[in-house]
Amino acid sequence: MDNERADQVKVLAPTGMLGAGFPEATIERGLALGADVISVDGGSTDSGPYYLGASQPKTTRAAVARDLRILLKAAAGAGIPLIVGSCGTSGTDSGVDWVASIVADILADEGLRMKVARIYSEQDADTLLERLEEGRVHALPPLGELQPSTLRGCTHVVGAMGHEPIVAALEEGAQVVLAGRATDTAIAAAYPLMKGMPAGPTWHAAKIIECGGQCTSNPRSGGVLATVDADGFTIEPLDPDAACTPILVAAHMLYETVNPFEMREPDGTLDVHEAVYTALDDRTVRVEGSRFHVADQHTIKLEGARITGYETMSFSAIRDPHIVRHIDDWAALMRTMISQRVAQTLGLSEHKYAFDLRLYGHNAILGHLDPADGAPREVGVMLLVNAPDQATATAVAKIANPLMLHLPTPDMNYLPSLAFATSPAEVERGPAYEFVLNHVVDTRTPTEMFRTEFEEATHRG
Repeated sequence: MDNERADQVKVLAPTGMLGAGFPEATIERGLALGADVISVDGGSTDSGPYYLGASQPKTTRAAVARDLRILLKAAAGAGIPLIVGSCGTSGTDSGVDWVASIVADILADEGLRMKVARIYSEQDADTLLERLEEGRVHALPPLGELQPSTLRGCTHVVGAMGHEPIVAALEEGAQVVLAGRATDTAIAAAYPLMKGMPAGPTWHAAKIIECGGQCTSNPRSGGVLATVDADGFTIEPLDPDAACTPILVAAHMLYETVNPFEMREPDGTLDVHEAVYTALDDRTVRVEGSRFHVADQHTIKLEGARITGYETMSFSAIRDPHIVRHIDDWAALMRTMISQRVAQTLGLSEHKYAFDLRLYGHNAILGHLDPADGAPREVGVMLLVNAPDQATATAVAKIANPLMLHLPTPDMNYLPSLAFATSPAEVERGPAYEFVLNHVVDTRTPTEMFRTEFEEATHRG
């Protein structure tokens, strides 16, 4: 990879997540505008702990392959690198290998020869325990001191890498970088930083383009191109009919940040207090004044998930007007009846299992924080049971089955019939997971917690 410093670097961000799709014409336009690198995020924690805990991708192989085929051909044709971060949704080692297998198939199918780097970010519990004993692991709010048992209980732990392992792979000649868990911004910041662009504009631009076209007037129409230089950066949509405005660009600093003016990365903090957003025309924005403060200690954030039990779900729907008018009383009775019948039938006390009754259409999401005014026309009732094993969870749900179908309110003189959504009503969801790590590790070098492997794709035949 040519490491010569540049006057500016153009980063093409095609979409917010690999597999989400984008119009192929937007990639062609990005290349025509002179893109120097393509960066795309392959994962997120947005959809909960299952994907890390089970090490399973959220996206389908077909969707990822479709996007990668377009991007690999574009990168190869233009002679620019392609960087994918948080492969396989959660960035586990198997997630990296899963994406790498798709890349290998595409390169062979298309007759392309590209050097591929795999950067693994999964962490070994024993090594982390050593660092914990050395006092190099620190909690982030609201969690407290990390307990060894928590680490041992995780099915998978990853460290969120910064730009440094990606830069190291590029400097070794990688044309395709497939990274494990990485900060969303690191994958877009790596190449400009390697080319000598200042950290303030680079990290700010990377933050704005992390979700592709979300900072534009039409997020569905494709990604964006950010041009980073010595004084700031310029951003424009890849779809000619979409627009970036100062408000849309500035607003993305509100997204997934505790402080809209500061954002911590492994090697320091982005500071946009003095950033100025200027419309160059009706669809392009210029940003200047971003700063980056290098930290005294480089840190890597840990993400880990563990099994909390096994879940079984059932869903019923209510349109009986009397029950709907007294839905809170009905739900309270349902909770009492389930507890009583489980104790009578299975002999289980409530600390041996748990269940949640959610009334969709009536305060299911925010509950008492945003209570409904008046009675809805219909209510969906979801019963979610969690138990130490699948059989117990399903047994509890089956005991609740007659109640979910026929439970009257205390003042009703007839037996109502409610509506199950499926037959059978009970759906076994398997193991349930929870995030249990919100901690950082002090590192001696920015790359010590990550492992990189290279391979050269060869022509098929």
